[in-house]
Amino acid sequence: METSTANLPQRPPAADPGQDNVARLVLKGTDQSGIVAATTDELARFGANIVSLDQHTSDPAGGRFFQRTVFTLPNLSAVIEDLRGALGTRLANFGLEWELIEARKQKRVAVFVSKSDHCLLDLLWRQRRGELPVNITMVVSNHPDLSEDVRAFGIPYFYIPADRSRRTEAEARELELVQGNVDLIVLARYMQIITEDFIEQAGVPIINIHHSFLPAFIGAGPYRKAKERGVKLIGATAHYVTKDLDEGPIITQDVINVSHRESVTDLQRRGADVERRVLSTAVEAHCEDRVIRDGNVTIVF
Repeated sequence: METSTANLPQRPPAADPGQDNVARLVLKGTDQSGIVAATTDELARFGANIVSLDQHTSDPAGGRFFQRTVFTLPNLSAVIEDLRGALGTRLANFGLEWELIEARKQKRVAVFVSKSDHCLLDLLWRQRRGELPVNITMVVSNHPDLSEDVRAFGIPYFYIPADRSRRTEAEARELELVQGNVDLIVLARYMQIITEDFIEQAGVPIINIHHSFLPAFIGAGPYRKAKERGVKLIGATAHYVTKDLDEGPIITQDVINVSHRESVTDLQRRGADVERRVLSTAVEAHCEDRVIRDGNVTIVF
């Protein structure tokens, strides 16, 4: 069977995020007349050149409005604070939430993992090849198994045992590592419950990956259960983590066709392929500021 990528968001043409003079302006709020004109006019006043501008409204009559603008501006680092102040003044009357980001500042990422290596190694490999615009600063695991694999990439590996009896102690140590040191946490098949307290104290977005059988086939052996039910589609979902387990805003999903010919092992292997592709796509979209969260909904440009 051929794999399908129809559900994966396609990366749009954009300026090289490594360029020092590239920035992104991301905003959301109530749709109203004049937002696009105000932002583009202010950028033009500073001499910026817009590379791409994506926008979406949920309803032109007072719905929710979302916009992502990529632009180049000579001597960006020297003038970005002046631009930020000017935009703040210009956009004040619109009541928008907005952020101005220098593309050259890659997001610092902590990857949490247990024993499964497919998603972790895929992220590390893509970063090393320059295919993923991130700075993976650490790998945190509740098992020591993958330390040698990670060492080959020159990234610190922190083994923090975690189970029910020492969950609080483990989370305290994890928070010591990530607080103020990372911009994103990625759960690359980290088989531990993330508590509401950890989510709040970490203070950064957390992305998780899981098979798309949920809410069916909960618990151990989902692929065996799927085989027994004769499932013909398997897939994966990448989403932001909230206090509601596996119910956070979805970033991206994908599925592949399977048949009665595949064994449980075949399903697991093909499921792992989908998981790593979906997770890397979600991480890339987040780190390029192409995902705008609005309640339990995401807009992915």
